[in-house]
Parts: sequence; structure tokens; C-alpha cells
Amino acid sequence: MPKAQPRISKRALIVGGGALATMAGGYPQAANTEPFRGLKSANGMFDHTAFDAQLAKFASESHDGIVRVDYAAWKHSVIGWTDLRRYIDLLAAANPLNLSREEQFAFWTNLYNALTLDVVLAAYPVTSIRRIKPTFLSLGPWKKVVVRVAGVDLSLDAIEHGVLRRGWRGSRVHYAINCASISCPNLPLRARRGAGLSPALDDAARAYVNHPRGVRFEGKALVVSSIYKWYAADFGGSDATTIQHLASFAAEPLRKRLETTWRISRDSYDWSLNDNSVRA
Repeated sequence: MPKAQPRISKRALIVGGGALATMAGGYPQAANTEPFRGLKSANGMFDHTAFDAQLAKFASESHDGIVRVDYAAWKHSVIGWTDLRRYIDLLAAANPLNLSREEQFAFWTNLYNALTLDVVLAAYPVTSIRRIKPTFLSLGPWKKVVVRVAGVDLSLDAIEHGVLRRGWRGSRVHYAINCASISCPNLPLRARRGAGLSPALDDAARAYVNHPRGVRFEGKALVVSSIYKWYAADFGGSDATTIQHLASFAAEPLRKRLETTWRISRDSYDWSLNDNSVRA
């Protein structure tokens, strides 16, 4: 099958700097992220129980399988929001290079998810993370510096594309982080840990692939999340390799249909906020 070619559509233009940088064949250059790409590691661990407590209070899985957040309650809970920011400060004060490679991955994904929640809470009420624009020309909050780790100023883009996607190349990065949107893979209900990381990411991939917002057939047409188009290179670079990836996580009867399908018909994405005040 011919390799899927990146295309810049109206939908792509609203994704944010990360997707546009990927389409251009590069990554955001907001910070020097090379030291953080898991190239060096030790045996340390980080205590994420504070994040567990916040997720247990304000995030839950809805009947339709989508994890939603009670942003209203979280924002109005002075202690809750303060505790989230305190957790972010603890992460920012740590040196991730003292952690094992698996713990580093957990560190960065938890930091990304916590920062995204904080960004949304600061702007709430808001209907979509895309509406949070630091400047008039911003496509969203992704390029704004939101944290300093080990003396390096980092944006959400820098963490996602510069650290995670470049340091831990592979498709499962996309199932580990949440952009506060309905079509994102679920926000974990418990902070990631290095221990049990691989099976946890596989579980996240299965949950997403087997949900209609990840993969579905409309008649004979295969419709996938736009993640699989925006980041096609991370899934092998073609429709065939992406479908093969999807089939590896799909349950029956979806797997069987994918195994006899060779083309993705279209992609879709719902940027609505994963707010529990809006139920399917």
C-alpha cells in the first residue's frame, strides 16, 4: 500500500503546534529536551500518590467508557486545586534523570496530564481546550511555557513531542497522555508508575481502539481517530501499518473486520472538553 501522505486540512490547522510540527516533519523547538529523553537513567522512583488522590476525587469513567472530569468541583475546591499545583511543583523540583527509564516515562506523562488539568482549571468554564489561547494567534495552550524542570522551561508541546515522542519512540505514547478532550485516549484514573507500565499502556490502547471514538466502521468505511492520521509515522506511516496496529489491540468482531480492511476512509476528532457536566 502507498504510504499515507501528511495533509494540512482545516481540521489540522486547529490541532495546535504539535500536530503542525509533525506534519512539517519536525518537532517544536521551544526547549532543549534532549537531556530528558530517557538517554540516561538511574534506579530512583517518584511518589505519585498525591495525584492518585486528586484523580480519585474529580475524575470518573462514564457509562459510555469515557473518563470525564468534574472541573467545576475541582476549581471550586481550594484545597483540591492547591494540591494539584503542589504536586506539579514537586515534579518540577525533581530531577527525572535520577529515575529509571520506566519511571521517567511515568514522570513525564503524569506531569503532562497534571499540567493539562491545571491549564483547563485556570480557564474554566471553557468548552474546549482549543479556546485557551495565550495570544491572539495561538492555536491553543500547547506552546506556552507552563513548567520549569531542572532549569529548562517547557511547554506541553515540548513534553509531548520533544521528550516523550522522541525519547520513547512508538505508538503507545499516544495512549498515555490526555488533552482534556472527548476524543483523547482516557485520562488515567490513577497516576502512571514505572512498575506495570507496559501492560497499563496496552490496556489503555485496547480501551481506545475498541471505543467508537478511536475506531469504528460506518457501513464499509473505516473511520479512525485523527490521532492515527496526525501521527501516522508513529503507527508505521501507512494505512496498512496503522490498521495492523489497530487490529493488534482490537477485540472481536472488530479485529476480524480490520484484518480484511486495507484503507482508512476518513478520520474524525471531537475537541469538546471532557467535562462531566456534559454526558453522552
